[in-house]
Amino acid sequence: MEKPYIFETTMEVRDYECDIEGIVNNANYLHYLEHTRHLFLKECHLSFAQMHAKGVDAVVYRMNLQYKSPLRCDDEFVSRLWLEKKGLRYIFHQDIFRKADEQLSLRATVELVCLVNGRPGISEDYDNAFRNYIAQ
Repeated sequence: MEKPYIFETTMEVRDYECDIEGIVNNANYLHYLEHTRHLFLKECHLSFAQMHAKGVDAVVYRMNLQYKSPLRCDDEFVSRLWLEKKGLRYIFHQDIFRKADEQLSLRATVELVCLVNGRPGISEDYDNAFRNYIAQ
């Protein structure tokens, strides 16, 4: 089944992100995933700072990562995502592919919830911004 990707960005592995084995250290994939989500939020015209000022903070609730094939220094890669909503949770399905051959490097699900004035709740701003992107 083809994934219903709604956003993608291209990045490059930097040498300091690699470990002694010459592959990207596993923790750096979290940065790639987060950067992709932040760029997607910008595309949706959402600002973390503005939302925080309104008392709304989107926070990571759960992550599931499956490392498939390592990235190495100077590899270019494409980070793609699609989105669904279940209850209070926004579920980002994120895949990272090595650009040269489209080899899957990482598959992840990242669940976010909104804290509204410090308590889990519904954010109309996020719902409205994501309305046209959420998989049905």
